[in-house]
Amino acid sequence: MAKIRIYQLAKELGMENDELLELLDQMGVAYKSHASTLSEEDAEAVRELVKEQRGLQEKMAEEERRKALPRRPPVVVIMGHVDHGKTTLLDYLRKSRIAEKEAGGITQHVGAFEVKTPQGTVVFIDTPGHEAFTAIRQRGAKVADIAIIVIAADDGIMPQTDEAIAHAKAAGAKIVFALNKMDLPQADPERVKRQLMERGFVPEEYGGDAIVVPISAKTGQGVQDLLEMILLIAELEDYRADPNAEPKGIILESRLDKQAGIIANMLVQEGTFRVGDYVVAGEVYGRIRAMMDAEGHQRKEAGPGSAVQVLGFQELPHAGDVVEWVPDLEAAKEIAEERKEERKAKEESERERRPKTMADLLRALQEEGKKEVNLILRADTQGSLEAIQHILAKESTEEVQINVLLAQVGAPTESDVLLAQTAGAAILAFGVNPSGSVKKAAEQKGVLLKTFRIIYDLVDEVRAMVKGQKEPQYKEEVLGRAEVRAVFRLPMGKQVAGCMVTQGKIARNAEVRVLRKGQEIWKGRMASLKRFKEDVREVAQGYECGIGLEGFDDFQEGDVIEAYQMVEIPA
Repeated sequence: MAKIRIYQLAKELGMENDELLELLDQMGVAYKSHASTLSEEDAEAVRELVKEQRGLQEKMAEEERRKALPRRPPVVVIMGHVDHGKTTLLDYLRKSRIAEKEAGGITQHVGAFEVKTPQGTVVFIDTPGHEAFTAIRQRGAKVADIAIIVIAADDGIMPQTDEAIAHAKAAGAKIVFALNKMDLPQADPERVKRQLMERGFVPEEYGGDAIVVPISAKTGQGVQDLLEMILLIAELEDYRADPNAEPKGIILESRLDKQAGIIANMLVQEGTFRVGDYVVAGEVYGRIRAMMDAEGHQRKEAGPGSAVQVLGFQELPHAGDVVEWVPDLEAAKEIAEERKEERKAKEESERERRPKTMADLLRALQEEGKKEVNLILRADTQGSLEAIQHILAKESTEEVQINVLLAQVGAPTESDVLLAQTAGAAILAFGVNPSGSVKKAAEQKGVLLKTFRIIYDLVDEVRAMVKGQKEPQYKEEVLGRAEVRAVFRLPMGKQVAGCMVTQGKIARNAEVRVLRKGQEIWKGRMASLKRFKEDVREVAQGYECGIGLEGFDDFQEGDVIEAYQMVEIPA
């Protein structure tokens, strides 16, 4: 094995000699002086330890920098089943905010609004429906920190509740369950909690970590508790933003107004936007002519957590587009044009790479280095769904996790396709057929959608996905050995070993190692393999050959060249 002197390693790592000697003492590595040599194993262990320590130091320094930044308000989205009280809760929160605002302001819909409490401020996104929220998320922007899932205490968990939970999880938002309609005599919060536990959400009162807050959006009962819980999560998560950073925001929605022109609702996430700034949102550019907040006040600037209406875009930006500050009009136009070209090229590439089979999806997942298989399940009956989930629960391994994001009775929907695209999931349907529009949406968005008539065909597909996600295990297989009988020096200092193959065969494309007195002194690839000056692919036992190696020119008679290959161990 190659060795390295301590002072050489210190120079390589940018360390003082004494500093490295101290580290070696801590590791228990013996040495005489800084001129002592280290084995390759010890040197590699030092490199890894130094890399780890530096990474930790950088992380700590980054955390210190982050903690020096001012806190920002948490951003919250409200989701849930239709008629469970999302709109009523938003209305109640809006009214509590409006009551506090100074007289004379005209309320504007800016896509989000602030609720100020003695404990702090909360920003609520006013975009209805989890599909709209996921459409924003799917464009690559994280918009909400916390998702409130509203569940009617008299109705319990419904199909859209499960969808909302799946969308919130896919977006990486913290989840708070608001048990609404607690003012009704038929409210049954314990039943809802049991339903949550069936889905793996154990309420805090039962020893779990699921946050469940009973409320009445109609009367306002418990809403203050909900706000306090949101602010407690915000304190624990420690949300911060730099008002002096380069400005960045996100488009919540946009519309064309007959009088004002293009109006975009923007949530500022970092930095501070000012009137007069040039901005780019996706493929659209503009200059901020005016900004207005939810109270109808003109704003000259807007910092982190601010939701404002922006006038000045040349075209309608899309919900979810990230808004970035640029120095001038020329840069804005150039970036927008570049992005149009990039999108066209990406769409062309994706059209060619759309997964048509499970194998295609596996390749895509492996390229991304993912170690999980995300699924959306649809079935003809609840019994089928439960049977499939029961079997799949046994298919996860230590290496690969199966995540069922959503499991519902009925045919796949376009909402499923949107969720699958966001979460990198496959949609598997049993006993039900998706509509033509859903099939088309899946094809356009590159989502794998498959239907099955036999449960075990579906399970076999998932097993194939899991196997494709596992790190393959390899073992070394020795192909042959050749003994060096003579050493020939070529021009430019290169060497070729005249050898006799004493065992197996030597293959040109194999990995090779050089053994001297039984000890490995080098390993790598072959540069050449010849018989009587002719290039050959392999040489069998009992035949002579000439071998050149890439990066090795120190042959001695008696050396053994061993050819080997790594063979995958069957699962």
